[in-house]
Amino acid sequence: MKNTHAFTPPRYLRNAHIQSALNSLGPRKIRANRLADNLNSEYLILETADGVRLAAEYDLSTARKAPSKEALVIMIHGWEGSSRSAYQVTTAKYLLDHGFDVLRINMRDHGDTQHLNKELFNSTMTPEVADAIGVFLRQHSYPSVFLVGFSLGGNFSLRIAADSGKTLGLTAVVAISPPVDPVNAMATLNQGSFIYRKYFMRRWKNSLRKKLQHFPEYDFAKELENNKTFDELNKFFVPRYTDYADTESYFKSYALTGDRLSKLDIPAHLITAEDDPVIPITDLDKITCQNKLKLEVYRFGGHCGFIANCKAHSFMEPRLVDLFNGYLDRADN
Repeated sequence: MKNTHAFTPPRYLRNAHIQSALNSLGPRKIRANRLADNLNSEYLILETADGVRLAAEYDLSTARKAPSKEALVIMIHGWEGSSRSAYQVTTAKYLLDHGFDVLRINMRDHGDTQHLNKELFNSTMTPEVADAIGVFLRQHSYPSVFLVGFSLGGNFSLRIAADSGKTLGLTAVVAISPPVDPVNAMATLNQGSFIYRKYFMRRWKNSLRKKLQHFPEYDFAKELENNKTFDELNKFFVPRYTDYADTESYFKSYALTGDRLSKLDIPAHLITAEDDPVIPITDLDKITCQNKLKLEVYRFGGHCGFIANCKAHSFMEPRLVDLFNGYLDRADN
């Protein structure tokens, strides 16, 4: 778990909650809104053979400081985030400026896409994301393809890499602050700061309300308003709208624990912080095939933050470029 790349933020940014908040809010959000308006993104609907439709935004590098790498970075956001989340946009712009093309893919029911598919989103749906990536890659040829995910998107990315990495032709995968044991992560969320519970609850309920607007036949408006906690909502939704009878079996189904990642046959990186207030660092010990992963564990960083300065620039942006350039350099030699 030793790091060859140091990340030590200024003392005024070492609080885990500040790190986590600045990942999506404040200066980074302001900068992301400005950058998004100036990106010439192509909005895509990727339809799989099973009829699933996922939205994505595709950007070609127009970097003047760096030639095109002929490489693609596919990005997956976190739970209740989207391709337009602040960390997605600023990271995409940094990659674009360094010669990488970028595809930001939205998971089902994220990014105002509740209308595209009738079935509700759940965290086991990695096959459809992998299929959508496959659809895109059959239409766009790249010698090198990298996959990077944040939080739940990082969990998705590692599972996709383990199940379909070679088939999709992925060069490497990076997961930033992924939930490893969702049972434990949910317990930590329930026991931690009310700010995180309020934030995610508000976003989750808003997403489900949008789903009802497009598919009123679901008729769960009453339960949505009456259930106030994650446990209550999960106990209602899991047995009715997933293939699992209870919440514990559902959470275990997308855990990275045990030998879940044993079939990894492409380079994989898991990057996280010891002070993550949402994902317990001790959960890393539950991965029994750690030799398949290159772990980077930093003392500071919060949840997906790794904020380096008061302008909310993230250490993860140059770190990703360094990682990906390393693979490109080895391919050239």
